[in-house]
Amino acid sequence: MRRFVIPLVALLAAGCGQLGQSPESVAADDARKAAERAGDRAYDSRVRPARDMGHRAADLDGVEVMRVTGVSTAGDGVRLVLRTSGTAPDGGWFATSTITVRRCFELRFSTSTEWQRYGTRQVACPAGGPLAFGPWPKAPEIPSERLRKALPRVPKGGRADEAKVRAAVGSLRLDPAIRREFATKGDVVGVVLSVKPYGSDVFDCVLARVAPGRTSVWTPPRVQRTAGEAGCSAGNAIDPLPPPH
Repeated sequence: MRRFVIPLVALLAAGCGQLGQSPESVAADDARKAAERAGDRAYDSRVRPARDMGHRAADLDGVEVMRVTGVSTAGDGVRLVLRTSGTAPDGGWFATSTITVRRCFELRFSTSTEWQRYGTRQVACPAGGPLAFGPWPKAPEIPSERLRKALPRVPKGGRADEAKVRAAVGSLRLDPAIRREFATKGDVVGVVLSVKPYGSDVFDCVLARVAPGRTSVWTPPRVQRTAGEAGCSAGNAIDPLPPPH
């Protein structure tokens, strides 16, 4: 029977969680981990205004933003105080209940230094309730079907007329935030309607190609619409890029 003693003791020790810690302390560690996970999800390498960082964190389940300080993630960066909750068994291995605690942690985000989870520190929770953030600014929708119906059709052997294409797009009375681009190459006219959603690196865009015998309207794949790619260009409308692998 002696050979079973050590494994049993080890099992009981493991069941007690972190040996020597109270249930409240274990729950507080769980809350800290929740704050760090929130930091992982809220942070990226872009320079963002302080309020946007708070908004991104507030959008996460189980996270309350209690304070936002700083101007942007550039330079000294932004500090957020997040309130999260943690749980732990109340009474060790044979516990039949759990305790839940709420704790506040300050996290710093800066594009000048890599996001470091060990920078998370517990702080006293500010007085009052969590900060409220309104909805994110909404980008106008590009009316691809209306564009498809409005664009002229050119018979085979003909030639697309950029002036007529521009007039067709003008008849749609687009939101001023939607950028329009036109280009002509040979007998083909390319059209780009694009808008950059707030805080995103991916453009919303619709391309059109008016050519003899066929008028096409489509949305490029997401990878081609990323900032720095050529997906939302008049050149791609005239000579479409191959689909990504």
